[in-house]
Amino acid sequence: MSISSINYSSSVLGAQIRNINQQLTDLSTQLSTGKLSQNYSGMGTNEGFAIAGRSQLSNIAAYTDTITNVNVNINLANTALQSLTTIRNTVQTGSASTAQDLNVNGQTVAQNTAAAQFGSMVGVLNTQSGNRYLFSGTAFNTQSVANAGDIINGTTTQAGFKTVMAERQAADLGAGTGRLVQTSLPSGAVQVSEDVAGSPFGLKIAAVSSTLTGATVTGPSGSPVSFSVNLNGTNPNNGDKLSVQFTLPDGSTEQIDLTASTATPTPVGSFAIDASVPVNPANTQTSLNTALNTAIKKLAGTSLVAASAVTAGDNFFNTASSVTGTSAVTNQIALPASNIATGATALAAASGPDSIAPGFSAGDTISVNGTTLIFVNSGATGNQLNVGDSIQTLMSKIDSITGTSKPSTIHGGVITINTDDAASLNISGSTPGATAALGSLGFSSSPITATQPPLRVGSSPASGATTLVNGSANTVKWYTGNEGPGSARSTAVARVDDSVTVQYGAQADEDAIRQQLQAIAVFGTFSTSPTGQYSGGQVAALSLRVTQALTKQPGQQRLEDIQTDLAMAQNTMKDASTRQTQAKAQLQSIVDQAESASPDQVASEILSLQNALQASYQVTSNLAQLSLVKFL
Repeated sequence: MSISSINYSSSVLGAQIRNINQQLTDLSTQLSTGKLSQNYSGMGTNEGFAIAGRSQLSNIAAYTDTITNVNVNINLANTALQSLTTIRNTVQTGSASTAQDLNVNGQTVAQNTAAAQFGSMVGVLNTQSGNRYLFSGTAFNTQSVANAGDIINGTTTQAGFKTVMAERQAADLGAGTGRLVQTSLPSGAVQVSEDVAGSPFGLKIAAVSSTLTGATVTGPSGSPVSFSVNLNGTNPNNGDKLSVQFTLPDGSTEQIDLTASTATPTPVGSFAIDASVPVNPANTQTSLNTALNTAIKKLAGTSLVAASAVTAGDNFFNTASSVTGTSAVTNQIALPASNIATGATALAAASGPDSIAPGFSAGDTISVNGTTLIFVNSGATGNQLNVGDSIQTLMSKIDSITGTSKPSTIHGGVITINTDDAASLNISGSTPGATAALGSLGFSSSPITATQPPLRVGSSPASGATTLVNGSANTVKWYTGNEGPGSARSTAVARVDDSVTVQYGAQADEDAIRQQLQAIAVFGTFSTSPTGQYSGGQVAALSLRVTQALTKQPGQQRLEDIQTDLAMAQNTMKDASTRQTQAKAQLQSIVDQAESASPDQVASEILSLQNALQASYQVTSNLAQLSLVKFL
């Protein structure tokens, strides 16, 4: 009888050894990788928490990348905006200087500087971050602003700003008297009238006052508006005065003062009182007529030319949809600044010669884009307004109907109604009283509509034109980025946390940027005759306006406002990043606890298993030497 050998591979002892070897292998892997297992099943019951933690860590990593990229864009945008501020200060310093020496091209040194700075500003506005144009809004793949040369000089098919400005100047000057017509009436009186009713060009007669003894002054009244002065065959007293106030195309006002004088020679700004014997008052009337004509030509040749250039800039550059009106002033040459219409001015009619209230009455109605607003004495609800409400309340009500992203404004007596959709804007008085009240607010047309710029002189020759027309088909489009409703900042949005987004978009046509570009273009493009009679006065008047345009005005957007918005976005991202850093540490701890293997513990377990394995091998060795004789 024979005894079979022991089958160690199938024995309990062999299985135990294989198990120990597998544990040693697993522990060696844990020691080398630092992980409990290389598969889900080996991770244990806490792996669910680790998976959720890993998902959150992945989100945090994505947010971190987004924050980094957005910060790069914002930093570049801030650098660009700071460059624009430097350009603004440089041009403003030059325009504010008193040096008006003209070179052979009819420009000052400050104007030459402005022309160069215009090119620099265009370059800054076309700043890119990677393949993204920072000032194009949602159209970030499109160059923000057209080339500087094309904007000023035009292309073969489209007119540039220089052409638009020249056309506008010709239309505003007319025959050299600012589109005013001066005639002598059969009675001996002198009459001055606007050439065409409702024309947007030239000087507009705003008010007339007189202390001329024995004289009759009528107007301004009629259509077209006119006034007349008749000395009635009498001589005024020395020092008596005639004052005429005009509104210029840019909304500014200028006043002509003519003083009766017996001095020889007659002082500037005066007219001669006839001193012949016997006295002939007709000579005094003739002197007044001549002095008035001379003063009008000087005003047209200086301030009107400057105002025309500024208005041409608005016609070309101001592509924001809006329509403006100025507060009507009656029986008054110049009201104190405190009397100019503000948002607090009441809608109801007011009495007195200084009244500038629009004069809405209970029962009046106006239509805004098809929605009717009704004026009531009190208790207004819905689409009603109390006649005691303010102009600002009316503007806010209009804004709520049009849905404009940029609120309408009232500043310095100028009311601006803004709209995101120029084609749809239509405001009209549904009753005669309401129509008159809208007219008293300075809106000469009814219905009130907004034409999308650029605006061009409507007919040729420009000197006789009476309308402005939409010139988008034949005029260079200076801003080539995104257009449409909504704020510029909302054109670039990034999610930087699970529930946090930041807006960091920018557009070159934002008011602060556009107004600066416009003012610099006007100053750098305008030129005059180096030897012209009124050249110095033109440049002086333009310099004053440009300086003011580049000066921060209350209620207007500033470059610093854009930078503040971007800084707020960066602060929001900084706060989110801080929270994420703290959360990342906690989440990583959860993952580590669930998945990581302690080197000390693993080493201890390996040592323990090695001892057990050695013991097992010793037993196996002893069993391998076992025989029947030894067993017995």
